[in-house]
Amino acid sequence: MTTYKSRAEVPIEEKWNLDDLYLDISKWEEDLSAIETMANDLKNFDGAIKNGQDLFHFLKKQEELSYKFNHVFAYAMLSVDLDTRDTTSQSLLDRARTLSVKVSAATSFFMPFLLSLDEATFKQYIAEEEGLKYFEEDLLESFRYKKHVLSKEQEEILSQLGEALSAPSTTYGMINNADIQFGEVTNENGEKVELTRGMYSKLIEDEDREKRKEAYKAYYKPYLQMKNSIASTLAAAVKNNVTTSKIRSYPSALEKALFGDNVPKEVYENLIQATKDNIAPLHRYSELRKEKLQLDELRQYDMNVPLVSGVKQEISFDEAFETMLKALAPLGKDYVETLVEFKKARYFDVRETPGKRSGAYNLGVYGVHPFILLNHHDDLDSLFTLVHECGHGVHSKLSSQHQPQITARYSIFVAEVASTVNEVLLIHYLLDKEKNELVKKHLINHFIDKFRGTFFTQVMFAEFEMLTHEKAEQGQPLNVDVFNQIYETLFRQYYGDALVFDEEVKYGWSRIPHFYRPFYVYKYATGFASAIHIATKILDGDKATLESYLEFLKSGSSDYPLELLKKTGVDLTTPEPIKNTLTQFAELVEEFSNL
Repeated sequence: MTTYKSRAEVPIEEKWNLDDLYLDISKWEEDLSAIETMANDLKNFDGAIKNGQDLFHFLKKQEELSYKFNHVFAYAMLSVDLDTRDTTSQSLLDRARTLSVKVSAATSFFMPFLLSLDEATFKQYIAEEEGLKYFEEDLLESFRYKKHVLSKEQEEILSQLGEALSAPSTTYGMINNADIQFGEVTNENGEKVELTRGMYSKLIEDEDREKRKEAYKAYYKPYLQMKNSIASTLAAAVKNNVTTSKIRSYPSALEKALFGDNVPKEVYENLIQATKDNIAPLHRYSELRKEKLQLDELRQYDMNVPLVSGVKQEISFDEAFETMLKALAPLGKDYVETLVEFKKARYFDVRETPGKRSGAYNLGVYGVHPFILLNHHDDLDSLFTLVHECGHGVHSKLSSQHQPQITARYSIFVAEVASTVNEVLLIHYLLDKEKNELVKKHLINHFIDKFRGTFFTQVMFAEFEMLTHEKAEQGQPLNVDVFNQIYETLFRQYYGDALVFDEEVKYGWSRIPHFYRPFYVYKYATGFASAIHIATKILDGDKATLESYLEFLKSGSSDYPLELLKKTGVDLTTPEPIKNTLTQFAELVEEFSNL
């Protein structure tokens, strides 16, 4: 694997071209001060919107500001991520963030104003001004919230309480990122060193069981020590959520969370029910792990070690890219050519360098193009990451090309569909062409574990959130014992009797930051199920599904997520897509067992 000591060593074709955003910093500075002026202009509309024309001018100006601001912010963020130690880039990002607060303050009057209009006045404004047709659907979408928006004074009080209401999340973030100190593990030289998260993710996959156990115990140590503090932050977060849902007249906290995407709560309940009705293959997989690892007792720290060893593939970036193009051929010539263009025009930042942000992401910038950050390690995981992020990238590119600015950004609910369709096509391509039995087994094992993490674990988390919120809504207490009892019961239901429980298992809830962003994780599972459904049909040569899927990639947020997915043949209001997904999982486990 190629390692680089500095960014200067990385070949130019493997680095982003940020000139596509700003050729020089003076242009960035110009836009920054222009946005400030525009924000002040927008503030002057407070109390001055008297007719359709005024409303149109406000919205037009707001959209122009948003367009410029996205460019300014993207440039600063992308620069920081290339070297998080660089103070010049940091100051650009700080200035962009400060400006963001100013813009929000300048336009905060608008939503209460809009929702104070009665429907007749609103319709009269639309009739008066032709240009408002462009904004009409967005404005009507805001009206959907009317019965959940309070008076101007009450809204002001709530917004002032915003910081206090988010305190549990902030406090947990501090505990989890800044204060937490993991226990000690033994390094290669036999010395005791403090465990880090990065070390943990490697050690928990180590073939040496003692190393896994030591890492597992060390990792959970601080969570057990701080169990009461963490339980109180989580209980407060759940109760805050329940309280604001009541204040805003939602039937439940769950329905408040689903309202934005216009998702009925049956979709959430279906997901959990269908998964639990078809959980046997996951239990079977736990038993297979126990057999394959030749253990008397399967423990939680045995759940991540790969079951097939001795398969280390070296895959360079160029090779990974070529493999991706072949794997995604079923999506058609245009899709593949779009990706070739991505590489030619330098949309990727490929290599890990000192100070660069870890992980991977895609950032679509409207009016420019997607920017894809990678830290390519020349291995199988990096190939999957490339294919995943390119799914997001093409989704961004096509939505920007085919949608106006107002509907170009797709919602998180559908975001994981495009990335997972690509991963499913890749795994099928690799399995079809692979002759080596060992590599084949390794690939199936890789996909089963991906399935488990992206689907089953997220559904289990979603059920945990639902049960804890229901308790709060019934006025029942939430504390360490309650969280432990719920989490342990769920873990047993999902993973089966093959697993012997260590004391740590029931504290799993204490290390999940997603629980502070309520009812969010289920979207990983619905996105995964939708993608499996679509990719399977495409691989079966279903032309109608392929066409409707390519249309879906151009749709941005031009409709509600469930409606967009229905056009591809996925109806999440029925249990079908979830059942199909679980059938595929059962087949994978069966195939792995036979191999």
